[in-house]
Amino acid sequence: MYSSVHQALAALQDLYPEKIDLSLERLHRLLEKLGNPQDKTPPVIHVAGTNGKGSTIAFLRSILEAADYKCHVYTSPHLISFNERICLAGDLISDEYLIQILDEVRTVNAGEKITFFEITTAAAFLAYSRVPADVLLLEVGLGGLNDATNVVADPFMTIITTISYDHVDWLGRSLPEIAAQKAGIMKPGVPCVIGQQMSWAQDQVMPVFEQRAQELDVPLTWNWGVVCRGKEMRLDYNGKRFTYPLPTLPGEHQCWNAGTAIIALKNQEHFKVTDEAIAVGVRAAEWPGRLEQITRGALAESLPAGWELWYDGGHNDSGGQVLGQYISGWASQGPVHAVVGMLKSKDPAVCLGPVLPHIETLSTFSFPNGPFDQTGPSYPAEELSAVLKAHHSDVPSYASLKEAVRAVVNDNKPGRILVTGTLYAYKELF
Repeated sequence: MYSSVHQALAALQDLYPEKIDLSLERLHRLLEKLGNPQDKTPPVIHVAGTNGKGSTIAFLRSILEAADYKCHVYTSPHLISFNERICLAGDLISDEYLIQILDEVRTVNAGEKITFFEITTAAAFLAYSRVPADVLLLEVGLGGLNDATNVVADPFMTIITTISYDHVDWLGRSLPEIAAQKAGIMKPGVPCVIGQQMSWAQDQVMPVFEQRAQELDVPLTWNWGVVCRGKEMRLDYNGKRFTYPLPTLPGEHQCWNAGTAIIALKNQEHFKVTDEAIAVGVRAAEWPGRLEQITRGALAESLPAGWELWYDGGHNDSGGQVLGQYISGWASQGPVHAVVGMLKSKDPAVCLGPVLPHIETLSTFSFPNGPFDQTGPSYPAEELSAVLKAHHSDVPSYASLKEAVRAVVNDNKPGRILVTGTLYAYKELF
């Protein structure tokens, strides 16, 4: 038995050299040896999409918990601790239990080739099959069709959130190709809810979803709308208007995600969810690292009076658009200083294009690659700075996030510091 979670996870990394290899054969082999735990979990809501998967699951969880249901939750990546990925009946998996199931799946796998994400997903299913709960909220890792989570044969509902360009080397370079991968989670006869789409993407992705739904006789729900007005979120669906409080999570896109969760729950009969539970759940939902004001930790607490520190993990075109839209309202309230770190698999100009018109300064920082399950190396600060200088005249680079924030504070008048470009640097805040 391993002495730490880190040690147990590290033992799984060398079983297969490829970090990403979309296939289900290796995982099916291991799951069969484990007794197919994916078939013994509580009822599953399976969620795919490019943006908003985790936020939609956060709203689903918060609403269902407000209605007194216990939720298993599977999400990725983690921000600080791997345990964040596996929530058992409302609580993060303990170190002791995580070490136990990781050791069990490693032993049963017996040295066969399998990716890190596949074997840790098998461990998660094993835990979910052994701990009682009412529902499993299951987030796709990458794509959908060949993602490790798609071994679940009979979810009672599937959800596809906003589609955009991301992971194009694996999913395809056109929106219809990407949408087809996401539509791979649809199952025969199982209801599917489609989240709100960017206006420029809707006509490209909806025909893909409609065709797949027709092929599988899937009840498809997509013709709904949501609007944020004042302190209310107005949801129009099936000829009716529903009014709920605005989510605490900032940004109009979070109304999209909350709306997706609500529409999904209104299209199922497994759980009794009142409008009162929806209202409580929408307000109580939490999802760190997405347009979050950072008020705790050494970095935030070191800031002089008048400064604010914000973090947003947006790392693709649509993420940049919603971020740019949100911070456009900051310009009249004082300067905005963007501090950026990013994986090399991302396009900095595309991700940051909508943000650049609303910032006063731009700087870059290096961050260490996460030890587990990261989709490629990160940009060294100097290299990222060189790329961005074509779009912003002065882009200083720093060896760490802390150095970059310190330089912004020393060289500028008080304002907002926005750390963005990746989720993998969140832990550097603390």
